[in-house]
Amino acid sequence: MLKLTPAERSVFRADAHALNPVVMIGEAGLTDAVLKEIDLSLNSHGLIKIRVFGDDRDARIEMYETICSKLDAAPIQHIGKLLVVYRPIKEAEKERSGTSGRGMREVTIVKPSPSGTKRPSVTKVMVKGNERVTQGGSIKRAKPRQSSAKKSSLGSR
Repeated sequence: MLKLTPAERSVFRADAHALNPVVMIGEAGLTDAVLKEIDLSLNSHGLIKIRVFGDDRDARIEMYETICSKLDAAPIQHIGKLLVVYRPIKEAEKERSGTSGRGMREVTIVKPSPSGTKRPSVTKVMVKGNERVTQGGSIKRAKPRQSSAKKSSLGSR
């Protein structure tokens, strides 16, 4: 089980206040599938809330301790049926998520003024994964759209 100082735990409690539960434990209890889902959530978020549906307080405490010991996580808070757990996100996971090359990215385009005496215009643009910025500062698709041979032959009639 991961150990935290009271000051760190207090900061994580404050951060967890706005979170919604990402994993819910039902009447089947703490199964292997639920543990795997908690592990995945901890890998992606680091700090998570878990809701336990059940009225037995001792069973909830036992689940809380089991989660923290099996997944090497730190217990942050246990209020009623909500459990808050923290585990640091691994560095390899962080690096992989940033270098995938898919999705939107922000690009800064700097165009010189037409006269050359004024300041260049700077604009920030969101570019999709299949788009690129040309030398002149305009946005084009990296690859042209595929056209159908059937449609192109119909259009020439």
